[in-house]
Amino acid sequence: MSITTRTRGAAVAGLTLSLVLTGCGSDDDGGDSAGPSSSGGSSAFPVTIEHAYGETEIPEEPTRVVSLGFTEQDAILAFGVVPVAVRYAFGPEDDVFFPWADEAAGDADPEIIPREEVDIEAIAALEPDLIMAVTAGLTEAEYDTLSGIAPVVVQPEEFPAFGTPWQDQTLITGRALGQEERAQELVAEVEAQFQATVAAHPELSDRTVTLSGVAYEGEYPFHSSSDTRTQFFTDFGMVVAPELDEIAGDEFYGTVSQEQADLLDADVLLWQSGSDEERAQIENDPILNSIPAVAQGRALFVEGADYDALQFGSVLSLPYLLESLVPKISAIVQA
Repeated sequence: MSITTRTRGAAVAGLTLSLVLTGCGSDDDGGDSAGPSSSGGSSAFPVTIEHAYGETEIPEEPTRVVSLGFTEQDAILAFGVVPVAVRYAFGPEDDVFFPWADEAAGDADPEIIPREEVDIEAIAALEPDLIMAVTAGLTEAEYDTLSGIAPVVVQPEEFPAFGTPWQDQTLITGRALGQEERAQELVAEVEAQFQATVAAHPELSDRTVTLSGVAYEGEYPFHSSSDTRTQFFTDFGMVVAPELDEIAGDEFYGTVSQEQADLLDADVLLWQSGSDEERAQIENDPILNSIPAVAQGRALFVEGADYDALQFGSVLSLPYLLESLVPKISAIVQA
């Protein structure tokens, strides 16, 4: 049997409106799974993790982990564990490991789970002992069904679907894998990189930012302050216009009509572009070209590896993004 994951009004927007990328990840082959590193160890079990749908007990050290969230694999790989199966999100359909994760993944060749449909029988056949779904956006019914196969961990109750900050996801994953101490170390390491970058770029503080992309069902999308992609920029003290957050409400995204397109204007307007076709669609849109940020050179395309790394927003991808994207935004602000 199978269950279909809800798109929640804009699952495409949740993965940023583009699912056609090229040149991402490795072409390596290899084994199913690698065990956890020495930090933590099996003595950490059993562990109980509270989340949006209650709590999950993991009785013993997992060795067959399914990465069901759309960007779950990075958080798992960070602990030296290679999933036996990974949910496809975007990019090459035969490779779910992106460049910043290739070293951690090694020569692994996991099963690839389709993006839009979860085949329960196929998941059961993998004989997992843990299903990580912090970035899966599961309904409670889907969670209940999957819990009949193995322990399932979803997002914390205080965060919306697709809205769990990378720090929390890293800590949750580390706890689930019996490596809580290592999780704290990883978070501290990346936060230190953030702090150094923030100190080097005070010009970004209090600047407004809008993260948008190609039109979706005739309207223009944007990501609210609660979205993990936007949080990358708010960590530098940048802010989303209150009007946009009000439109989005409790969701991680919102849309504005063509007549409201000027609401997307900001000190820095970022266009997420997952393909040449998407970039062309944005560049050739006369309404978007009339936004002041575009006319005044304050718009930037986030594409290629920057695009990929922003979608993941993970403990593995963020160091890359700090080095690559921040200087481009700084140049716009200081122009």
